[in-house]
Amino acid sequence: MKNIFLTGLSLLLACISLNAQKYNGVIDKTVAVVGGEVILLSDVEAEVQQRRLNGLSSDRDMRCEVMEDMMTSKIFLMQARVDSLSVSSDLVEGSLNQRIDYFRTQAGSDEELEKYFGKPLYKLRQEWYTILQEQSLTEQARSSVAQKAAEVTPYDVKKYLTETDPEDLPVVPVKYQMSQICIYPDRQGAAVAVKDKLLSLRERIMNGEKFATLARIYSEDPVSARRGGELGMASKSIFWPAFSDAAMALRPGTISQIVETPDGFHLIDVIEKRGDMFNARHILMKPQYTSEDQEKAFHVLDSLKTQIEAGEISFDMAARFFSEDPASRTNGGQMADPSTGSSYFEIDQMKPADYNAIRNLKVGEISAPVESLDNEGYLQGRSGNLVYKIIKVDKIIPAHTATFENDYNQILETVQLNKQMEAVDAFLDDKIKTTYIVIDPLFKDCEFSREAWNTRK
Repeated sequence: MKNIFLTGLSLLLACISLNAQKYNGVIDKTVAVVGGEVILLSDVEAEVQQRRLNGLSSDRDMRCEVMEDMMTSKIFLMQARVDSLSVSSDLVEGSLNQRIDYFRTQAGSDEELEKYFGKPLYKLRQEWYTILQEQSLTEQARSSVAQKAAEVTPYDVKKYLTETDPEDLPVVPVKYQMSQICIYPDRQGAAVAVKDKLLSLRERIMNGEKFATLARIYSEDPVSARRGGELGMASKSIFWPAFSDAAMALRPGTISQIVETPDGFHLIDVIEKRGDMFNARHILMKPQYTSEDQEKAFHVLDSLKTQIEAGEISFDMAARFFSEDPASRTNGGQMADPSTGSSYFEIDQMKPADYNAIRNLKVGEISAPVESLDNEGYLQGRSGNLVYKIIKVDKIIPAHTATFENDYNQILETVQLNKQMEAVDAFLDDKIKTTYIVIDPLFKDCEFSREAWNTRK
């Protein structure tokens, strides 16, 4: 295995060597050496640029913060090399494509992206591939160090509870366990109505009316509607596949047929295409449900509630027979958090409509019919589809200070996280003390958050 610890002489030469390339008017150079790893001034500046492009800010000097983060990463990268860790090239390539698509969209074009970073795209791909590869190795090494923390036992949990000031113990918020019976409105009928409206708009556009004018009036995408439906130059990967496929297949100036996505139904007008990026206008319309849909669903749910409260049928059985939500129906209506799988919900994990429906209910009581949203599209960051439901409160756990008997798993996680953080801190402090480190005087005024770094300036 290649020795990652260089001799003192070669390290010194690396520290003072200058690269012929200029960066923002300053000759690029090595500004830190951490063991066998070097950090260039251009590396620091590029990361600062990326953070600013992402809209990030810092209470401290951002360059100092970036420098400290990079030096810390180099410590873990050294360990990854010592442990012969590896990373999947396919995963790195996938992450690289996502990063490039994001920044291309932010910049507006490949040319603007290259102008912003002062480098051609192929060079950015090379540099970012290396960065992402090293980031993956770094995270693996960090995780490995954390996982080596001693296993947490019930004794550790009790010790934590005994030694921690009661005011500092975690407070477990009120939690609800609930079941539901759901009925959806007539989606097919609503979709037909929306399509008819869009077909009418498409005909008006084909007869000479301006797409942008109609988008401002009719589109239900409030952000783009203000711009006449224009989305701006962006990578096709950030849109729903059906939308991007339709847009990429269009010639500029031609109008699409109706395109359906999870957001609704669209008409698309492509303005410009560059490679796998495009700028398009669209008119978005979403299915609209009538008061008749609600009245019909509420009547069914009211009837079910009456039968359940009269003891004619159990909530569990009614949910299995009548609920239209496939995820909860098979469990007798029991609701589960899609992000964790838990059947217990804190207030901020509940949909507002659901909480308003049950907030004054006692255990065993059933809400009146309510209009809410389902969990479809949750992992894509969408709010969900319209649904009508009744909700039964199965259990309420009041807010309380965590205890060994009732909240063992939650305290266990806290203790385990503390031990892992202590293990990482101890590892870093030891490595910083024993690793050959040189920091350029450019960063002598930085106040690093980890004191061990300040002693090495």
